Amino acid sequence: MQCCLSNNVHLLVYTFTPRSKDCNELLNVDYGARWHNEHVVTSHFHTNKDISRLIAETESTVTNDLEGGDRQRAMKRLRVPPLGEKQSPWTTFKVGLFSGSFIVLICVVILSGLFHPDTKGDWRVSIRLFRCPLLLVEFIFLMGVNVYGWRSSGVNHVLIFELDPRNHLSEQHIMEVAAIFGVIWTLSVLSFIYAEALGIPAFVNPLVLMGIMVAFLLNPTKTFRHEARFWVLRVLGRIFASPFFYVGFADFWLADQLTSLVPALVDLGFFACFYIKLDDWYRVGETSGSVCISKYHHIRLVIACLPSWFRFAQCLRRYRDTKEKFPHLANAVKYATSFFVIIFSHLYLLTSHQTESIGIAANPYFYLWIFASMVSTSYSYTWDIKMDWGLFDKKCGDNKFLREEVVYSSNWYYYFAIIEDLILRFGWVLSMSLTEMGYIHSELMVAILAPLEVFRRFVWNFFRLENEHLNNCGKFRAVRDISVAPMDTSDQAVILRMMDSAEGVFNRHKKKGKNKDTKLLLEADESNDEKRNSKRGIFRKNLYCSNQQIIIGLRTFTTLVFAPRPF
Repeated sequence: MQCCLSNNVHLLVYTFTPRSKDCNELLNVDYGARWHNEHVVTSHFHTNKDISRLIAETESTVTNDLEGGDRQRAMKRLRVPPLGEKQSPWTTFKVGLFSGSFIVLICVVILSGLFHPDTKGDWRVSIRLFRCPLLLVEFIFLMGVNVYGWRSSGVNHVLIFELDPRNHLSEQHIMEVAAIFGVIWTLSVLSFIYAEALGIPAFVNPLVLMGIMVAFLLNPTKTFRHEARFWVLRVLGRIFASPFFYVGFADFWLADQLTSLVPALVDLGFFACFYIKLDDWYRVGETSGSVCISKYHHIRLVIACLPSWFRFAQCLRRYRDTKEKFPHLANAVKYATSFFVIIFSHLYLLTSHQTESIGIAANPYFYLWIFASMVSTSYSYTWDIKMDWGLFDKKCGDNKFLREEVVYSSNWYYYFAIIEDLILRFGWVLSMSLTEMGYIHSELMVAILAPLEVFRRFVWNFFRLENEHLNNCGKFRAVRDISVAPMDTSDQAVILRMMDSAEGVFNRHKKKGKNKDTKLLLEADESNDEKRNSKRGIFRKNLYCSNQQIIIGLRTFTTLVFAPRPF
């Protein structure tokens, strides 16, 4: 906090100094220098040294009392690294090594699966045993891409998730974990395919793979990203205990991720059933494979409903805490519609053999399933676009169909997300059509749609956190650090030209595409000298506006620093 205030003082002094010099050059007078010496140099925020004294006292206390006189360790403990901090070359090397290995091995897996005969019985069992770990690997990798996109665009995910700003995973750390597990997954599949040649029981491989992933997550020692793993476990614990705990953003965000991982959770239930009833470690037996697939529908029903129940309970808890019917009760209704979809689909599967001879048209649960799916999907899609992403705002300005403020560089990202979310939300229509008409097996259809649903959630994450970030800024919520997109040399040059431009800076309802703005500013810079000599009146107006903007910025900064923290 003290460093933020100190940096703001330096920023204000630096902002006034070039304005004063411009005044002297354009008006051929020394009014700017005199005004600068009389008002800026002698101002209270410049002459007061209380902040510098507090910083020195804090550093001295931490160095002497907490770190035993080691100033280097004290400074490392006090300073918060920026969101755009560069990664070590060793981390980058590991990401590249394991990612490249995974790409090569996945090609080997595909070729082996196509040309190696399957002698292990029901192929559906193999898919269900390996599908859950693969979906988790995909989810972790795409989460790394999410973090990279948030950081590069200035979305303060560290604040939103309430992470430790000094100790949290970067995108490369997350991608490294995903790549390592991806390599382990491919090796496990290859060992499963060639188990007979290797002389090992085939169904040991999925069990070892799942055991490694669970051991990594539950490892109690302070190794292998201990803080990040236990942060996930704490959030999962609060989710499972819904609605008995206060719900923060990380809680309902992770619960939303679980709703997209329903196939993985159902596969986990099958995994447990299969190994409990396993009678042959070399091939699928009658009691282990067929029984777990064809029976225990009620267990699969409960597992499929759990993520929606978690979100439903969280919405009720949010309503209890805030007493706001909208949006919390309306959001609870959205998740309640998912219960009907799951229940009617399972009732249809249970009764389908009774109407198999006369067709699905005679099964009333089929129509109830279709109706519930249409209502739930339409409701969820509308909520995604309007509430979670904040799009289709009436005050969208030049960002047609979007909102007034956007973070990402191109509006086409938003248009793509709107269409992509619509297509993948209604993907069940294609799945139902192809499977009911017998063109493709339902197990293969799930294997195709489940990764696509994880991808849809990956796209959803970008705009959900962007909307939360803009709400934090718009409501002047307190922040640990003011997050902006990382700047390079060209960005700094553009800002300097904008400050020196005789036309001033106007951002409202203007597109902020970097390449277009840079080109226009470079063209305008060539004629700045001629405009400066002929537009002194415009300069005075812009100087006044700049000073007003500085004052407004100072007030906004003070509000951000001292406003009470939400949640």
